[in-house]
Order: sequence, then C-alpha cells, then structure tokens
Amino acid sequence: MELIYIALLTTVASGVGTLAGFGTSTVLIPIVVFFLPLPQTLLLVGIIHWCVNIWRIALFKEGMRRKLIIAFGIPGIIATFAGARIILSVSDILLSHVLGGFLMAYAAFLLFKPSFKLPQNNLTAAVGGTLSGLSAGTFGMGGAVRGAFLGVFDLPKAVYIATTGAISLAIDSTRLTTYIAGGIRLDGLFLWGLLLFIPASFLGARIAKMVTGKIPQNKFRMVIASFLLLAGIRLLFFPS
Repeated sequence: MELIYIALLTTVASGVGTLAGFGTSTVLIPIVVFFLPLPQTLLLVGIIHWCVNIWRIALFKEGMRRKLIIAFGIPGIIATFAGARIILSVSDILLSHVLGGFLMAYAAFLLFKPSFKLPQNNLTAAVGGTLSGLSAGTFGMGGAVRGAFLGVFDLPKAVYIATTGAISLAIDSTRLTTYIAGGIRLDGLFLWGLLLFIPASFLGARIAKMVTGKIPQNKFRMVIASFLLLAGIRLLFFPS
C-alpha cells in the first residue's frame, strides 16, 4: 500500500517540482523517511528526482541556457560530492535535526522575504550552485536553494524549468554515484517500487507541461514554504 501512496505523491511532487523549479524532494523526503532510514530515503528520492530532471529537459528543451547551466553546475557538482560524503559518516538522527532546522529557516525566509534579490552575475551563480549542491548532497533538497538564486535572473518560465532541470541532473548524478559508492542500497520492495515511481514522475511532469504559465510561480513558493515549515518541525522535534 505504501508503494501506491508514494507513487501518487510522486505524481504530485513531480508536477509541483516541474512548475516551481523545486519541490519534488521537498514533498517526498518527509514522507518516504517514515518508511526508510534517511540515507536510503535520499537514494530513493534521488533516483526519482533524477528522472524528473530528464522529463524537465525533454519537455522544455527550448529553454536551455548553457552558460548559466555551466556557471551553476560546476560548483554545484563539487559541493554535491562533499555533501554526499557527509551522510556516510553522520548519524541519521543528527541529519534529521539539521535537515529540520534547515527547512524551518528556509521556510521562514521565503515567507518573510519573498522579494529578496541578489545581483545577477557569475559570482551569484557560483555561490548558488555551491550552496544548492551542498544542500542536495547532504539533505537531498538542493532545488529550493537553487530556485532562490536562479530567481534573481528573471528567466522566462520554460528557460527557468529547463535550466533547473539540467543543473539538477548534473548534481543528482554526482550525489547518487556517491551514495551508491558509499554502500547505500535499496531493499527489494522499494527497488521494485521504482517501476511505479518513475512513470508517476513522468505523468506529473507532463501535467505540469500542460498548465505551465497558467499558475503564478509565487503561489507555489508559498505553498512549498508552508510545507517546508511543517516538515521541518517534524524532523527537528520528532525525528524517526
């Protein structure tokens, strides 16, 4: 039953994540962590997220911006490797506490500083890539940080989605390789569950493609911010 539940959530998370540029992992990790330890949760959700990025690139390929992808992606890949190594040597409970605090802080930032802007230059892109990569490798949730930095470039919707997808694909490939090389594996039930989760991720991305431009992105950010706050409270004060 939990596989069907996660598959349904994957469809929703993929749709929201595709439209908003982040949110797939944000929705799935606090749910999947009820069924799996945090390292296995990060691996499973990372695989789903990797597939969602493929769908983003394929469905919005006309929006690719290579220079911006490189400026974000290279620092992000390096930082992701460092972050992914952290979870191999730190306890699940400590990571849950840190992740909870991170989510609460970021949610508060989104809610109280929605119009915050940074200068549009390569330094901003490099810092954003580094922080999002570190967050992705350690917590499995780099998209929110990446979205905050990419937002300052005022990109058209298709460009924003394709760019976040390409950057995230590079970062996800790095952290998944590091997780697996470090010995993290999925058990049989959830490994077979990928046969449900991957098609569900495509369905969500496809629905998002159909409604792109009809729903303001800032409303998604406020919904995600509220969910981040609740998820952060649970992980910080009631870790599994």
